Amino acid sequence: MKVTVVNKKNLSPIQEEVLKRFIDFQEAMIVKDYDKLDVILNDNYTLTHMSGKTQSKQEYINEIMDGTLNYYKSTIDNPIITIIEETKSIFKADITLEAKVYGIKGTWTLHSEQTMEKINDTWYISKWEN
Repeated sequence: MKVTVVNKKNLSPIQEEVLKRFIDFQEAMIVKDYDKLDVILNDNYTLTHMSGKTQSKQEYINEIMDGTLNYYKSTIDNPIITIIEETKSIFKADITLEAKVYGIKGTWTLHSEQTMEKINDTWYISKWEN
């Protein structure tokens, strides 16, 4: 399995929805599914890499598609999901990624936090910071 979850606490059904959407995102990164990434990531999405570099949604997806960013495996550790008014959530977890990033292959554990919002019964990732 390319995406695993460890140290998951009991989650409510709505928290499970958020976690499932994040797993979908991780899987789409690994298999380079442009259409799925484009849908899951809200248009206002930005990613801030651990280097401090910030990318727009399109810049990030393009680097996945052109092989600049290659993800092979993801482990989501201790997901903590805070639901705000049933339409917004804050997702926090330690994510261990096996990847080749800008030509450097390795395994990195990143503390990730993102905001997700529910629009028409679907969760979208609007911000991701490492």
